[in-house]
Amino acid sequence: MKRQYQTLALILFVFLLGTAVFTSKNSQNSELKLHIAPEAMAAKFDYLSQNGNSSCSANFQKSIPQMTDADHIRGSCCSPMSLHRYSEQVEGLKKYANIPEIPSDPYDIEASLAKKLISYYDMELTPQEQAAYDYAMENSHEKGPCCCKCWRWYVYGGLGKYLIRYYGFAGEQLTEVWNLSDGCGGDEEHNH
Repeated sequence: MKRQYQTLALILFVFLLGTAVFTSKNSQNSELKLHIAPEAMAAKFDYLSQNGNSSCSANFQKSIPQMTDADHIRGSCCSPMSLHRYSEQVEGLKKYANIPEIPSDPYDIEASLAKKLISYYDMELTPQEQAAYDYAMENSHEKGPCCCKCWRWYVYGGLGKYLIRYYGFAGEQLTEVWNLSDGCGGDEEHNH
């Protein structure tokens, strides 16, 4: 009988030990996940802020059609990037992850997507669609898709027309996308 109690006690001990290890591992995994996300974002921020190729120049805009589809347009145009603002933008854009045309990172845009979106810039809108676009022009922080008529103006302007036409975006929705996609750098939502 004593032997049975010892065996039962041993089984119970092993079970409890296994449960404690499993719980501890899950807790460590949860904590690890909380640390990995900010660290990964910080690492990407460091890379983009130090390895940008983006420029407001007309020559840069003209170079986009010659880029390979695998190329990326990276970094900010006007001011140094801010990790705080960058993380707010990337987190905010997750809301639109189901729309592949909206870049998930305003500081790292695939050239293939930029070319596609620029092609929509000259799209003619209906009066109702134009009213939504005009609302975003008037109410976005930059008073348009960017602070100046650089490549971003045409990429995000084309995106705006595309979202209005094919996703039925209202002016308020487009305003939010443009504000979250500001690629000018700086720590403020409104830089200029």
